[in-house]
Amino acid sequence: MEIFDFDKNRLSNLEDSLNKEFVCVSQNGSYASSTLAGCNSRKYHGLFVCAQPALSQDNFVLLSSVEETVMQRERDFHLGVKKYQGGVFEPKGHKYIERFEYRTHPVWTYHVGGVVLTKELLMHPTENRLFLKYTLVDAHSETSLEIRPFLAFRNAHQLTVCNDSACTQAQFVEKGIKCCMYPGFSDLYLQVSVPCRMEVRPDWYHQVEYACEEERGYPYREDLFTPGTFCMQLKPGESVYFCAGLSPLKKSDDPEKLFKQGVQALIPLDSSENCLKAAAASFLVRKEKRLQVMAGYPWFGSWGRDTFIALPGLTLCTGREDDFLAVMRAMLKDQVGGLFPNVGYGEASAYNSVDAPLWFVWALQQYVLHTGDMKAVWQEFGDAVKQVIENYASGQGSPYGIGMGEDGLIYAGRDGFALTWMDAVVGGKPVTPRDGADVEINALWYNAVMFAIEAEKACGKGRKTDFVKTWEPRMEQFPATFKQTFWDKEKGYLADTVKNGIRDWSIRPNQIIAVSMPYSPVSEKVGQLVVDTVRTFLLTPRGLRTLAPSDSRYKGVYRGDQDKRDMAYHQGTVWPWMLGHFAEACIKVYGESGRALTARLYEDFEPALGELCLGSVSEIYDGDPGYAAKGAVSQAWSVAELLRMKAMVDNN
Repeated sequence: MEIFDFDKNRLSNLEDSLNKEFVCVSQNGSYASSTLAGCNSRKYHGLFVCAQPALSQDNFVLLSSVEETVMQRERDFHLGVKKYQGGVFEPKGHKYIERFEYRTHPVWTYHVGGVVLTKELLMHPTENRLFLKYTLVDAHSETSLEIRPFLAFRNAHQLTVCNDSACTQAQFVEKGIKCCMYPGFSDLYLQVSVPCRMEVRPDWYHQVEYACEEERGYPYREDLFTPGTFCMQLKPGESVYFCAGLSPLKKSDDPEKLFKQGVQALIPLDSSENCLKAAAASFLVRKEKRLQVMAGYPWFGSWGRDTFIALPGLTLCTGREDDFLAVMRAMLKDQVGGLFPNVGYGEASAYNSVDAPLWFVWALQQYVLHTGDMKAVWQEFGDAVKQVIENYASGQGSPYGIGMGEDGLIYAGRDGFALTWMDAVVGGKPVTPRDGADVEINALWYNAVMFAIEAEKACGKGRKTDFVKTWEPRMEQFPATFKQTFWDKEKGYLADTVKNGIRDWSIRPNQIIAVSMPYSPVSEKVGQLVVDTVRTFLLTPRGLRTLAPSDSRYKGVYRGDQDKRDMAYHQGTVWPWMLGHFAEACIKVYGESGRALTARLYEDFEPALGELCLGSVSEIYDGDPGYAAKGAVSQAWSVAELLRMKAMVDNN
């Protein structure tokens, strides 16, 4: 694939450069994100966005942006860019960008007057620190650089306004300042690597606009605070480092050395696979002494379902098996009554998910298939798996109606809640009501119990344990019950849900999971017909539609305010993560022709890596042709399932 390299013609066109973004993440979850033009278009954008555990589990935007000014021959060239009311962009620094490159990290080249200046951005992988490296490549006369930071100090989901409660006093530290605008926040250290003049000029810049928030129907204007400017002279060939972090640079710290070490640790974005591997690493972060999977950037946190679905691709397909175990061990701490959190962790956990525990078992199964180490896995996690099964069987410990019926199927439902991954709720009602018996939940259930039986037998040295004696006879009848409940020979596909004997025949992608599971409750012939139906009605180059276009409820474009978007979220919108299970099912029932199709789908995804977030894959795409990227710009399970598809193709 081509390296991400953009010339002046594309960069000066804001319609293009504002619609391409980057996300650079530290191992502890701090990130820097913006557009190629350097103009923040989301409230989630910022140059130093980090956790503040004393406040909540959310991310917080501390340093929103910086504006640079090059001064030469008594002329000022402003390199920054912000959007204000009426579509006004000020300053218009994007017109000076000559080139943007992203090989390991973002690099801008500016050409102003007789000056050529490069700016490199690095969110250090391990140091929890932002570095901006400025290099004066060429200049025909004495040149000065001024750097003005803009602070927000607010939750990433919110906006801030000018107020009297903010502490606008900066304290001087070695080669810089530290700021803390509100109680409870960490100090933010802003420092430079060379002697400079700090001009303290506290001020508020009012009504900065974020176009993406306006488009999504959210508040989109905020006020940003600037404590002043850093002023320094540069000579041709000289570099200066601007650093932002939660701790000060020590006298012994060498910014140049730290910068080089950080860049060397990054994966070069020179192939589709390397892009996906680099993106995969960005979702594995350490917060509050536990390794977690961030479900997506810029607004998702830790989600149980997303963690278990994404973890095999993020770790087992990238040589990070130890990280797989670390995440699973951390998640185990939050298992309650057989359930895992839908969202959050610790005291902030919410357990409104019927499928997260079943994906937990699937993830363990993937680890065993990858490593062959059944005994060690079952010794450590077997009790947790059996707790899931036993609690689902008894129906105890869940306020959401999750339990096994007399027919052996799993049922779930509670008014006002959407417990599966199709979880959009508008006006207190699920957009896609799925209470009752869901096709993928029961496929996951069968797979989970069968895997547990296999593990018990393998670790029991052929001896039938009480668990095996209880569950093996029950599972012998399950495929017949599943087929009787969900299958219709004339229709040739599986019902999506069944409630009170009434089957929902919406053509949805959930049925593919009944074929993709290692232990499938359907025959090969039924599996082929399901794959054919999904391929005919739901398959797109960007994933599977959530509803067939022939359905009157189909919505092919995801846009508008939150209610309008939620109405389309699972009613036609395309999800890339489902593509992995389609590929697995396709290979299972069609062999080499299925593998060839998987290879084409993987290769055809390459353009998407430069479509919205450079080097990563979006959460969702429009269902209508064009398949525009929407939702979170970088999503864990989207990336993970593409990595699994690559492994499926490679492992003949």
